[in-house]
Amino acid sequence: MKRLEKLYEGKAKALYSTEDPDLLIQYFKDEATAFDGMKKGIIKDKGILNNKISSRIFRMLEAKGVKTHFVDMPSDREMLVKRLRILPIEVVVRNIAAGSLAKRMGIDEGIPLKETIIELYYKSDPLHDPMINEYHIKAFGLAEAGQLRQMETASLKVNRILSEFFNERGIILVDFKLEFGVHKDEVLLGDEITPDGCRLWDKVTSEKLDKDRFRRDLGKVEEAYQEVLRKVLE
Repeated sequence: MKRLEKLYEGKAKALYSTEDPDLLIQYFKDEATAFDGMKKGIIKDKGILNNKISSRIFRMLEAKGVKTHFVDMPSDREMLVKRLRILPIEVVVRNIAAGSLAKRMGIDEGIPLKETIIELYYKSDPLHDPMINEYHIKAFGLAEAGQLRQMETASLKVNRILSEFFNERGIILVDFKLEFGVHKDEVLLGDEITPDGCRLWDKVTSEKLDKDRFRRDLGKVEEAYQEVLRKVLE
């Protein structure tokens, strides 16, 4: 299936129409950004690595009963996906204190949480994705109550599956971001699941294997993404 008209281009991906109005091609780029686009750069072959990582994970999730937008991986940088009406809510699932949570709560990174935390953010680059809750979602009509319940239930299920999946491969799933959309009145998991949107730490050394290496100038960014792909494909 060929790429036709470009419908959208974001910081890490672009979306194209295809001959089938129900299907899109999600194209993965090498560009990397951090701190609301204040920091920009290129991670060599990131698009290829992220596409392969995300495709493998989506296939695995589908096999375990999680409904996603994934259809196929026609090329190294392209993912064939179902066309979604994206719900403007980012779901962040946290298992260990890190990043903004550690800063907000005034605690050290690396502290395991007594209970998994779900945070909701309004998906808006101009507003820097502010944190919201179910009252905001209801008041501004961002999603129906049933859709939000499905998103949260699916997020916790994905967390259980991915935590076990990564643990078996020597990786700790610290936290991650998910996005959802509606396809034919059904809520599906969309976007991607990659080191761009997950915090992944080596189980033995606690070495970061995600975009924090880019954010914090830790070096060996490409090597970290390559290591995640290698382990994901095991």
